[in-house]
Amino acid sequence: MSQTKPNNRMTAVVCHGPEDYRVEQVARPNPGAGEMVIRISACGICASDCKCWGGAKMFWGDAATNTPAYVKPPVIPGHEFFGVVDDLGPDAAEHFGVKPGDTVIAEQIVPCDRCRFCRSGQYWMCEVHNIFGFQRQVADGGMSEYMLIPRTARVHVIPPSMRLEDAAIIEPLACAIHTVQRGDVQLDDVVVIAGAGPIGLMMVQVAKLKTPKKLVVIDMVPERLALARGFGADVVINPREEDALAIVQGLTGGYGCDVYIEATGSPAGVVQGLNLIRKLGRFVEFSVFGADTTVDWSIIGDRKELDVRGSHLGPYCYPIAIDLLDRGLVTSQGIVTHGYAIEEWDEAIRVANSLDSIKVLLKPVA
Repeated sequence: MSQTKPNNRMTAVVCHGPEDYRVEQVARPNPGAGEMVIRISACGICASDCKCWGGAKMFWGDAATNTPAYVKPPVIPGHEFFGVVDDLGPDAAEHFGVKPGDTVIAEQIVPCDRCRFCRSGQYWMCEVHNIFGFQRQVADGGMSEYMLIPRTARVHVIPPSMRLEDAAIIEPLACAIHTVQRGDVQLDDVVVIAGAGPIGLMMVQVAKLKTPKKLVVIDMVPERLALARGFGADVVINPREEDALAIVQGLTGGYGCDVYIEATGSPAGVVQGLNLIRKLGRFVEFSVFGADTTVDWSIIGDRKELDVRGSHLGPYCYPIAIDLLDRGLVTSQGIVTHGYAIEEWDEAIRVANSLDSIKVLLKPVA
């Protein structure tokens, strides 16, 4: 149970550096004009949180390549959050279209609303690019009891009847939806999704709703492949035990898949995809990598003339994610496997950073 605290203090996980995340008592936020504070119901631990915790250079910078640090500690991590409106600053109710007691979620990015991308409606590519849980000067994340939602945040109301576990996957589900949309899946496509982690399994459910000719999932964990099959995969492949190239070519008359979605986070997943995809195919890159990837780049142009598409965040997909969950067309069952109190952070990150779990949630104890 949480310790008794003054009303102006709360329990939170605070990132101070790689593998230096501490459970601390910190000041509870107060909303200013156009801002609100939510009481956190749950916050998922993302694969990117695990990579950040482990010290991946894309988060902490790399002097050898002049890569600047993206994380600015100390900061409360967590971007897969949702909660209940607890306190509203002046004009915030009208600005966000919410009232006290509403269950809400804010998109993971905090747009600046001033750059060329924000002004053109492409806010998810904001040039400033602040994401909840990485830079305290903008907004701390959701691994805490309460959280400040700044004025430029994109906020969505969640039906009060939605299960906690379903509401907790809205953010990654929005990312999955955007990725599948980037693949432009057609009825006669053979689609390969590489990586059956939490978001990969959500991609499977979303891609199945597109009714492709064949939906193939590749992963090395049998339990995750079984889940993928339950979510609608027609073919599942464990590349440690089976020849993925031979199987995919057998399904496609030797041509290769029409759409390859890379969700492994491993350089091997990229190389695999370039081999499996047909000429003029659509390669969608989603993963956050902890290491550089080296490939024969001529495959993309000279040999196959591929359409390579990135997928970043979940723009305009939160309402779709909420609707799909509300209608039972997508589920968290089998994906959300563990839940821990904030005070159990050390165990939570250990389990999240292993194959013992799929999706781990932090849930504040009342």
